[in-house]
Amino acid sequence: MANYISDETIDYVAILAKLELSAQEKEQAKKDMAGMLDYIDRLNELDTSGVEPMSHVFPVQNVFREDVVTGGDESEAILSNAPASKERMFKVPRTVE
Repeated sequence: MANYISDETIDYVAILAKLELSAQEKEQAKKDMAGMLDYIDRLNELDTSGVEPMSHVFPVQNVFREDVVTGGDESEAILSNAPASKERMFKVPRTVE
């Protein structure tokens, strides 16, 4: 393992993640984090000069549709179910004095 994770780093990450780790869990976390960093180092060694960057594994494209109003104005029908309304709005009891 070329990457060394200090106890301070583990404590800091635990604080950020709002975790309480025992001494055994801290040691396991140090090993896991070092393993992840080693794997990233291995990935950085790969020659990706001929590989085109991508944002998704599959060729996914956004499908857009026309923005057309289909429902129309149904405010009167909606307000007909309200116990009270005023000026095309729901009227509710006052909550702030």
